[in-house]
Amino acid sequence: MTIDSLYDAIDKNNFYIGRISQVYRDNSIAQVENLSLLSHRKIVDEALCPNTINYLVVIDSIQGIFLGEVFQTKVSSAENIHDSINHGKVETVFPEINIDIIGLMSHHDKKFALPEFLTVGVTDKVYLANKNVTQVYLNSVEVADLSENPLPSFATYLNRNSAEVSLRPSTLFNHHLFAVGATNSGKSTSALSILDKVVTAKKKALIIDPTGEYFDSFSTQEVKKLSLGKDTTISPGKITMQQWSMLFETNSNTQSAVLSEAIQSLRYQRKNGQTTYLKKAGEDIAQMQQQLSSVSKVDTDFDVSLLPEQIAAESVSEPVKGTNYEYNTFKANSNSYLVQKVTYQLGNTKFLTFFSGNQQMNNLLDEIEDFIHTPNTSLYINTSTLGVAEGIGGMIIDLICNYIISQNNISPFVFFIDEVHRYTKSQYSENEFHNGLTLVAREGRKKGIFLFLTTQNPQDVSPILLGQVGTLLIHRLTHNDEIKSIQNHLDDYAVKQVKKLNQGEAVLTSVNLLHNLFVQVTKCGRKQYNETPML
Repeated sequence: MTIDSLYDAIDKNNFYIGRISQVYRDNSIAQVENLSLLSHRKIVDEALCPNTINYLVVIDSIQGIFLGEVFQTKVSSAENIHDSINHGKVETVFPEINIDIIGLMSHHDKKFALPEFLTVGVTDKVYLANKNVTQVYLNSVEVADLSENPLPSFATYLNRNSAEVSLRPSTLFNHHLFAVGATNSGKSTSALSILDKVVTAKKKALIIDPTGEYFDSFSTQEVKKLSLGKDTTISPGKITMQQWSMLFETNSNTQSAVLSEAIQSLRYQRKNGQTTYLKKAGEDIAQMQQQLSSVSKVDTDFDVSLLPEQIAAESVSEPVKGTNYEYNTFKANSNSYLVQKVTYQLGNTKFLTFFSGNQQMNNLLDEIEDFIHTPNTSLYINTSTLGVAEGIGGMIIDLICNYIISQNNISPFVFFIDEVHRYTKSQYSENEFHNGLTLVAREGRKKGIFLFLTTQNPQDVSPILLGQVGTLLIHRLTHNDEIKSIQNHLDDYAVKQVKKLNQGEAVLTSVNLLHNLFVQVTKCGRKQYNETPML
């Protein structure tokens, strides 16, 4: 494409402002012909305002047509220049504009691409971008040239005359999408707007909702809905010991070992059809150990409600002399804190229902298996019915992540988790972060699992997980440490603007985009329970 084809309606000389005078590795400088060319003017339906910054220019070069963004405009500070301006002799003043080169369109292409190591040359002519150039740029922001149909528009450009943002699913999700922002910055509204476009376009989505605010956002015809502990259950035998420790937030000392022994004892009781806990004090040691060793890998189920009593029954020791277990007061005192934590969790009636393995209710893992192998279906899982404790939330996310990553022949889907900071950090575990989500971030893309996460604080997410994310939708952040954790994804200008974003405004940055985009997310009409009450 030639530059004349971009200015077919109005002659390009009406948009001419100067020539390249200096070329650097990170930017270029153009010498404007005279100050009058920077004045605001209107040509037919083109409104030009070149005396500011953040507008586009094109540079006609032997290598093609370069696209640049102006980030600095200046007039040299000299007495004779000021005298010329004061006396209206603007033709003798030669301003300079600094240009960041963001794209290149060769003569045989119709879209801008990354310039890589190529740049402009001295004396190349610089022209203000018209509407046609701007539209070509907007059509070129997605780096990958795919035949995939774009999703419906979910936002408008803040600095491009409010043109609509319509991107392909792969552009948003194939390197995982992460929405971050302080409370009331519009993060959840943006997430729902994007999910709306995914579901409307008949793409698959698995939605994990910890607060229930998306419960009525989608109809049952669009999304199958599950509420844990209310209409959905799971067999205790499907939970690993690591996940039980995560659930009850055991410390790294002895609590995990005691919990494991208690669960082993209850599995033995279930195997033998007993409905009470296993008493150990006063029992023969050798005989008890022989009985417990008979529990095989298939004997996994047990009665969760008996855990507090069984943990207390594990407070025994082997005497120096004698063959029977003795009650140990020191162990009992040590185990009492674990008993209290387990009892507290079991106080939630929905909790016991969820781990009951009731055959009359939906089975969580069976429902997930049906979902991942069935095309064009979406699944919503409401976890708010189990409470807001971090332990159970982290355990459920870890359970789901480890299960789906072990499956094959998966129909590609978007895995959405709202408020992911609730589920990633572990207060008591030896590892600071749970590893299930990190495993999906690393390996899920190969299987067609694309993460879409939201959080208020990116610091609450594992650096390994954050390192796997290639696309970020960044709403307002105010804390310097929070901004520092995501600044590698932004240029210096965008970093400074993050603190200034209004509600609903965001910076969209991605390895799949030609340039960072400043957008205003369009609120969709779906119901969402996130309104802030009036004081």
